[in-house]
Amino acid sequence: MSIPSQQTSSGTIETIVVPRSSDIGGFEVRRALPSAQRRTVGPFVFLDEFGPTVFDAGTGLDVRPHPHIGLSTLSYLYEGEIVHRDGKGHVQTISPGEVNWMTAGRGIVHSERTDPARRKQAHGLSGLQTWLALPREHEETDPGFSHYARDPAATLEGEGVKARVVAGSLFGKTSSVRTFSPLFLVDLALDAGARIALSAEYVERAAYITSGEIEIEGQAHGPGRLLVFAAGKPVVLRACTQARFALLGGEPLDGPRFVWWNFVSSRKERIEQAREDWMRNRFGQTLPGEESEYIPAPERKVL
Repeated sequence: MSIPSQQTSSGTIETIVVPRSSDIGGFEVRRALPSAQRRTVGPFVFLDEFGPTVFDAGTGLDVRPHPHIGLSTLSYLYEGEIVHRDGKGHVQTISPGEVNWMTAGRGIVHSERTDPARRKQAHGLSGLQTWLALPREHEETDPGFSHYARDPAATLEGEGVKARVVAGSLFGKTSSVRTFSPLFLVDLALDAGARIALSAEYVERAAYITSGEIEIEGQAHGPGRLLVFAAGKPVVLRACTQARFALLGGEPLDGPRFVWWNFVSSRKERIEQAREDWMRNRFGQTLPGEESEYIPAPERKVL
């Protein structure tokens, strides 16, 4: 199923992507990347918005163990908590404003769940998960995981603008998150009437609106839209109402990427190999207590 998209005649906006809805772990997410019309924005090959949702007491998020290759995942929450566990032995709870950065490289297995203590009462959850394709020279790097606390040095505030540079560099601020290529991901909140200018320093740039309404060149855009901007043109974003959105992008990838299931690679045959490895239990990683819950690879032929 293709993701709906709209082409636009705006001088600044190249494409408007309308996400499709999917189900992961028992609740709905909106998937803006990849799209048939727009596969990537900088190194970003995948963008999910999940929530806001409220889980009843006794329930929670359950994304069972599954594999990745060739990418880094970046998880960022607006509300709630998620417990990350992976096959290299890392166990880490992420809270709003923090970053979980997992590098799959040649292969890693992980799960994402709600902590048992939090399940005892109703709780909310919302946030973003992105995948970033690794440069070719790092596609087979050692798998790893890093957690980053809130970073006051990567924030700026004033004139109705609150911004946190989640990863990369923008607006003169640099996140402490270690990345493999030039990029940016920024969490932005604007008061009604406030505005911010996005320079053309990066070739590929986009904004994903999570709440409120913003205006660009006299045209208003509401939540659940990925606005992909034309290269080389500065963009001024003004909030029609109180609004929150993510800015993301970076330099173009060093060649095309193939994305199938949870695998990303510059080579189709590498994805075929990863599927076979997963089906034949050759990843060599286990998550204690979760051995019986692993997600099988899809039956259909790769690519």
